[in-house]
Formats: sequence, structure tokens, C-alpha cells
Amino acid sequence: MTLKEAQNQVDAWIKTYGVRYFNELTNMAILTEEVGEVARIIARKYGEQSFKPSDKDKNLADEMADVLWVLICLANQTGVDLEQAFAENIQKKTLRDSERHKNNDKL
Repeated sequence: MTLKEAQNQVDAWIKTYGVRYFNELTNMAILTEEVGEVARIIARKYGEQSFKPSDKDKNLADEMADVLWVLICLANQTGVDLEQAFAENIQKKTLRDSERHKNNDKL
């Protein structure tokens, strides 16, 4: 699935089942919440925190998909073509960082 197809699929779902998009500020708050849920799993699975009983059934892939969903909602609402933006972002990073990481003694 392309990013454009994902944006179209989310838009169709919202129009069919979601009634309408939440406003941009609400979606920004939801995005922050979802990123926090990913961070919680990462901190417990790969970091030093231990799992609470309520955390043990959390699914990292599902939480990452929630982040992507809300990000796509925000892109749709604000007129961002994520496919184009991502391609331009990779080009920017390549031009800016093509040697930087190779020359980083910390890596």
C-alpha cells in the first residue's frame, strides 16, 4: 500500500464510519497520546522499566499503527501529501547527512 492509498483509505473510513474528522487540535492531542503509548511499551520492553499487569497485553505494532492512523488523519485535514512529503524528506536527509553518520565516531 502506498502512502497515498493509505491516506485515501483513512479518508474513506472516516467518511463511512467516523462521521467526520476530529478537529486538528484534538487529533494532535490524540497523536501525542498514541506516541506516549508506543513510548510506554518501548520503555518496558527495551528499557529499564518493568511491565505493570495492565501493560502486558499491549501490542507495539498496533500502537504504532494507531500513531500512523492519526498522523494520516492530520495530513488529510491539513492538505499534506505524505507520499510527496516523505520523498522530499528522504532527499533532504540524503543531501544533508550523506557523510555525517559515516564520519561519526560514536557510531
